[in-house]
Amino acid sequence: MTENASEGANTLSIRDNRTGRDYEVDILDGDVIRAMDLRQIKVNEDDFGMMTYDPGYTNTASTRSTITYIDGGKGILRYRGYPIDQLAEHSSHLEVAYLLLNGELPTRSEFDDFVHEVTFHTYVHENIKELFSGFRYDAHAMGMVMSGVAALSSFYPEAKSVDDPDARSQQIIRLIAKMPTLAAYAYRHHRGLPYVYPENELGYTANFLNMLFSVGSREYNPNPVLEKALDILFILHADHEQNCSATTMRVIGSANADPYSALAGAMGALYGPLHGGANEAVLRMLTRIGSVENIPAFMEGVKRREERLMGFGHRVYKAYDPRASIIKRTADEVFEVTGRNPLLDIALELERIALNEDFFVERNLYPNVDFYSGLIYQAMGFPVEMFPVLFAIPRTVGWLAQWEELLNDPEQRIARPRQVFEGASERDFVLMDDRT
Repeated sequence: MTENASEGANTLSIRDNRTGRDYEVDILDGDVIRAMDLRQIKVNEDDFGMMTYDPGYTNTASTRSTITYIDGGKGILRYRGYPIDQLAEHSSHLEVAYLLLNGELPTRSEFDDFVHEVTFHTYVHENIKELFSGFRYDAHAMGMVMSGVAALSSFYPEAKSVDDPDARSQQIIRLIAKMPTLAAYAYRHHRGLPYVYPENELGYTANFLNMLFSVGSREYNPNPVLEKALDILFILHADHEQNCSATTMRVIGSANADPYSALAGAMGALYGPLHGGANEAVLRMLTRIGSVENIPAFMEGVKRREERLMGFGHRVYKAYDPRASIIKRTADEVFEVTGRNPLLDIALELERIALNEDFFVERNLYPNVDFYSGLIYQAMGFPVEMFPVLFAIPRTVGWLAQWEELLNDPEQRIARPRQVFEGASERDFVLMDDRT
């Protein structure tokens, strides 16, 4: 930025009315300015300089990314340029994982090699079973899996070599491969069942379902409709730009922490009911409403801000979440196999009201990805405690893609936001006996 610079087509003119000085700030691609350019706006030379105040980073770009594109106003979501509906219809989770990590869809040989690598690393160290055995029988699955991911860093000390591309690639494969195994172990622990080892002859989602639901020596053959539905849900949850957990992954990764530690932190962010726990909150809301007859009173409570309408609205989308429409179609296919979820009628009536009443339309309260996913998970036999874990398994791919992009970005530095300090000014210490 230059004071009193000549006019340019790609600059923003700023007048500081405190001093009467004029400034021009370069406008970069994407209608953004560099926050550091504002630092030159000062009243006095010894001032810190101007900075922005942005709670929740709602209008602050912290990175340049080529991974996921969202246009919330138009309801658009693309991975590496590919529309989410095309990927959900034609692709698989592991193919999408390759796309997110490498930027391009794989050839047949590239895909086969990638699947082989992931399949080869599905087992976890036996000591992980001992770690899980130390949890209470009713421990939340997300807490267990998050602890298991963090513990993996101690099994792979080479993961600390984050500047080594080969070491990073190895950990990426390991994490994608082992997340379903850790999740299945947490589920089996909760159920008091023996752990089931991976069956590497099965595909990614089929193997996961086998580790979850296999009983005794009987062969478990997952229903292909349910297997496909879970794979679609994995695709829809694989990445979502700079959300709370992806930002956490990047912030921790900016300190050059190993990917297991960074991913455990991202899981902690996802654990929150406003993020990955939202579909669990939706199901609890639907259960509490109980019947269609109770909906009018509940919705009046929402209007009075006495109730929260979970699963509606989104920080980014101001139109119908494109993932929600795909999930709704998938739900119909799942219910043909499992039977109709009794909570579906409540969900459909809530959606009808939200899409037609001015109060909800004016506030852009459209269904989001969490609204129907919980119904599918419940129909497939998952307890609500598993819902955030089912989000974390596919989102692992997105987190790792964001982490890899961060480490390859020469502009990135260790995260260090500023603050607006409003505390006490300097004061002298008073001995305890002299305090009033």
